[in-house]
Amino acid sequence: MPHDGSLLQGAVVFLCAAVLAVPLAKRLQLGAVLGYLLAGVLIGPSVLGLIGDPESVSHLSEMGVVLLLFIIGLELSPKRLWVMRQAVFGVGLAQVLLTALVIGTVALFGFHQPLPVAMVLGLGLALSSTAFGLQLLAERKELTSPHGRMAFAILLFQDIAAIPLIALVPMLGDASPHPLPGNELQGLLEVFGSIALVVLGGRYLLRPVFRIVSRSGSHEVSTATALLVVIGTAWLMELAGISMALGAFLAGMLLADSEYRHELESHIEPFKGLLLGLFFMSVGMVANLQLLWQEPLLVLGLTLLLIGLKLPVLLLVGRLAGGLSRSSAMQLAVLLAAGGEFAFVVFRMARSEQLLDAHIHDLLVIAITLSMAVTPLLVMLVAHLFKTAPSAPSEVPPELKTVDSHTPRVVLAGMGRMGQVIARVLRAQHVPFVALDNSVDAVEMSRSLGQMPIFYGNPLRPEILRAAQVDKAEWFIVATDDPETNLKTTELVRKLYPHVKVIARARNRQHVHKLWDLNALAVRETFHSSLEMSHQVLRGLGLSEEQAAARLRRFKRHDEEVLEAQHRVYDNQAEVQQTARQARDELENLFNSDQIDERRDA
Repeated sequence: MPHDGSLLQGAVVFLCAAVLAVPLAKRLQLGAVLGYLLAGVLIGPSVLGLIGDPESVSHLSEMGVVLLLFIIGLELSPKRLWVMRQAVFGVGLAQVLLTALVIGTVALFGFHQPLPVAMVLGLGLALSSTAFGLQLLAERKELTSPHGRMAFAILLFQDIAAIPLIALVPMLGDASPHPLPGNELQGLLEVFGSIALVVLGGRYLLRPVFRIVSRSGSHEVSTATALLVVIGTAWLMELAGISMALGAFLAGMLLADSEYRHELESHIEPFKGLLLGLFFMSVGMVANLQLLWQEPLLVLGLTLLLIGLKLPVLLLVGRLAGGLSRSSAMQLAVLLAAGGEFAFVVFRMARSEQLLDAHIHDLLVIAITLSMAVTPLLVMLVAHLFKTAPSAPSEVPPELKTVDSHTPRVVLAGMGRMGQVIARVLRAQHVPFVALDNSVDAVEMSRSLGQMPIFYGNPLRPEILRAAQVDKAEWFIVATDDPETNLKTTELVRKLYPHVKVIARARNRQHVHKLWDLNALAVRETFHSSLEMSHQVLRGLGLSEEQAAARLRRFKRHDEEVLEAQHRVYDNQAEVQQTARQARDELENLFNSDQIDERRDA
């Protein structure tokens, strides 16, 4: 803690560092994780020295990882875990064993380390940071992406593998006596007993407890109960010699199917964010930057070597064992190429067991910290490179490319939220139509729901329009989710097939004006649903069905008149604003006159 031992001062230091560093890092598009790391380095003993003893906050900061794993467990039911068993125990096992083999071989023959040390180095550095990886995926909204799901499976197996690894370190150390068989049996019984207790408690005890607490109506007690479940489970697992994070994950998974899952998540989320930030700062604080100044080439060389050894193995595992595409496998590789927080625990134990000397331990810690620090930058770089790369047309099944249908009366571009409804109506009315979409997933899903005449193709390509027989159609409907695509498609159809009537989805009023300029009918995507919601509200406020309907008819007619008037001046912002103000006053006067007429008739 700080030099004067003040708890409040320590809290102020941590909060100030987070408030200043994290927004700056996010503004520079570096991510919150790197911001927390830099904040920890600044307040640590290597720079400003505001926190003199980083070890004093390590136990508290580990709770951030515990809460993170609990929330992840809430999102993963046992049924889903069983579905993921191949990815977790297949791909995860392959990654850990192959990476440990490569790194251990380099340590054994390249750096002439003894076999026990090489084993510890290989297995410890094979693990990646669960907190870093999942936080980066969450920030980038990639948890459900192919590489995100694979990363989660690998990280989950690594957390499981950390348990026997931590137990293995004392056995490899010369200073530690080998445990007796009876002690080993007792340890196994404690492990299985703790897991059984958590499983039974989660299934038969927690739901009645939460039911009672929820009926009390006390928000504070609900929060305390949620924290008690997480921390209590983690403590119980720690007593049995199991990872606290894995225990919390198990507790969350047992409650994944509970009706109280969302309430638990809402209570835990604020604590998770703060404590996880504290964890990242504690990682930055323990970094011995003096080694970076004294032996820069060695430190940087070890960091590059770590990433350079893990990255190709992860790429290979992602491609062959995981079945990922080249871009997804590369994103997986850079995400998990750094070291992890479990390595700090393993190497600390190895140092206490005299497997590692102090100098090697400090070098490994700074190298792992630097690898974690550069991970967000590598993730951003790879995402940018593959974002601009065009998708390979070979990934599209050939049968989806061929537009095979009878002469359509309607051609529909876009099978999103609006397009699917339109397609269902046309099919129910037996209207011949052809639907186009440039998403393979959307095409396959729509076809799986029925024999829909939907085909893969970009409506901005003239050859696709020609294959869809737009020249023989009466109507062309543009219903994609992208306003710019809708405008360009409308423009192309009006140019190539001027006789075809075009109706297009409009995002807003400005979009309507641009579609009108192209001589197309425009339908505002949320206008009619907003009118329906307004109708329900007016009825709920006491208006009769006739009154509510009359008000909305008046509003709709007036809004259409205003929209038409604004079309003449829509490129002049000042004129549009003036027209809007006048329209607002006119509508209010119209509604007032309607109310006067109703009272007079009554």
